[in-house]
Amino acid sequence: MAPAPGVEPRPVSAADGLVIVDKPGGMTSHDVVARLRRLAGTRRVGHGGTLDPMATGVLVAGVGKATRLLGHLTLAEKEYLATIRLGQATNTCDAEGEIVSGAPAGAVTLDAVRAAMVPLTGEIQQVPPAVSAVKVAGTRAYRLARAGAAPVLAPRPVTVRSFRLLSERRAGDLLDVDVAVTCSSGTYIRALARDLGEALGVGGHVTVLRRTRAGSYDLTMARTLDQLEAELSLIPLAQAAADAFPSRQLTGDEAERLAHGGRLAGGTGAGPGPAAAFAPDGTLIALVEEKDGHTLPVVVFAAR
Repeated sequence: MAPAPGVEPRPVSAADGLVIVDKPGGMTSHDVVARLRRLAGTRRVGHGGTLDPMATGVLVAGVGKATRLLGHLTLAEKEYLATIRLGQATNTCDAEGEIVSGAPAGAVTLDAVRAAMVPLTGEIQQVPPAVSAVKVAGTRAYRLARAGAAPVLAPRPVTVRSFRLLSERRAGDLLDVDVAVTCSSGTYIRALARDLGEALGVGGHVTVLRRTRAGSYDLTMARTLDQLEAELSLIPLAQAAADAFPSRQLTGDEAERLAHGGRLAGGTGAGPGPAAAFAPDGTLIALVEEKDGHTLPVVVFAAR
């Protein structure tokens, strides 16, 4: 379909879209972004939620104009599979740190583990690990910890919707438990492992961590870096917006007005929260929201 008269949005590049990466272990999220920048041929690449270097799984990245979509996506709920080693605590709460304490866990029963999980489920106050990306007076906590000044972090409200024990393996004084976690954004699985170990009096840390879902994006949609090297598979910007938000179809005049940052009379008709506004030819013009009976642009993607 031809663009509406008077609307000439800048073309959306083939590289404008979301990439769902199956992040490998041993790489930071920034390392993944650097690889994607090379593959996409642009520096306009960002990600929608950090994964620890040892962690694997779903990392949502935006390329080109889709970087401006990332902050508005509903990635509030995450799912993980993890292995927690009981009997040892580390200074990072994962296997990359140094063992700092522990007690024999060989006799800990699975009933005791399940009972200790209960207070760690629901709406809880969680203290982030000292080695984390939380900022303290403008400095990342991990930088302070590495400088020998590990900060005392305040607890934060998080929601652990589900914390389930899947299986167990025993080796001498150590007990490894495989768990599945569904939680809010901002929840540290490493902190759950630490707190579970402390509740059982034996110490605990994460040895394996895999994110299986972030918002509506799961492993079935994710591609490894090797697969992306062979073919950069993106969810086009317009499709990503249509999948994530209610849609509003615009007239040609409305599209032109929004493309210039103007407001429209009347609401979005989509209720609270952002809606994706499309020109008659299907071009994504903007994310919009309703306020005081008007439709206002939140972020504009297509402009003259």
